[in-house]
Amino acid sequence: MLKQILAALALLFAPAVQAQAVKDADPALWVVKDADTTIYLFGTVHVLKPGLGWFDEGVKAAFDKSDELVLEMVEPDAATMQGLIMKTALNPEGPTLTEKLPADKREAYAKAMTDVGVPAAALDRFDPWFAAVTLSIAGLPKLGYDPESGAERTLTTAAKAANKQVIGLETAEQQLGYFDNLPEPLQVKFLVSTVEDYPRMATELDKMIASWSAGDPETLGKTMNEELADTPELAKVLLADRNARWADWIEQRLQKPGTVFVAVGAGHLAGAESVQAQLAKHKLTVTRVAY
Repeated sequence: MLKQILAALALLFAPAVQAQAVKDADPALWVVKDADTTIYLFGTVHVLKPGLGWFDEGVKAAFDKSDELVLEMVEPDAATMQGLIMKTALNPEGPTLTEKLPADKREAYAKAMTDVGVPAAALDRFDPWFAAVTLSIAGLPKLGYDPESGAERTLTTAAKAANKQVIGLETAEQQLGYFDNLPEPLQVKFLVSTVEDYPRMATELDKMIASWSAGDPETLGKTMNEELADTPELAKVLLADRNARWADWIEQRLQKPGTVFVAVGAGHLAGAESVQAQLAKHKLTVTRVAY
């Protein structure tokens, strides 16, 4: 759920990472092409545990052939992102965040925040959506996930080293705006759902990484998108609508020659509203790359 927007926050809680053996992973890869354009579609996981060897074999070959890397968003520097967050998420007036929560959810919220090392009171002057996203990511290093091991970071570093152009389908302002423009009751519902899901976070993340590593997008997409089952309005904003816009972008990009590596969250490449399903509406065929 756009965790890369706030991945920098997780660095505040990151422990030292020990060296470990590399475990092979073979995530899914697709391609759509015409006579003079090839566009690879790769589903990423924004924050991974160290030690997964996924940037090799078919994925690396497709990346090496590509002239440019296209991400959901080109992440701005930490200072710029912090400024954007303060501009969009800070809410200095009115009831506190805790007061906005249903009374029977406040204790669970405070307990979950304390568990990830963020005092609930520290977020009382922020919007509910920001607390939900913070809760989703602040505890990841504690579970062994390293923000620097995310697929986007790896791909961006490789693209810069190879002098490939790196562009974003969206901007940081847009991505923050998706959350900030949600009606407050929906933001509260999103936060409550996140608090309720928090005890299962480690198990669900491990399931997602296992499916991603095995190249099983159906299971991965089902698990990832179940996070939004309680908030279908949010699923429309964060998944369906964006997938449709990205399919439009891909159709337009096919009009220009070249080879492109598009890397977006794996949840966008699975399910009935996936980017591939949207491309099918444009009469475009997407093929799974065997490797």
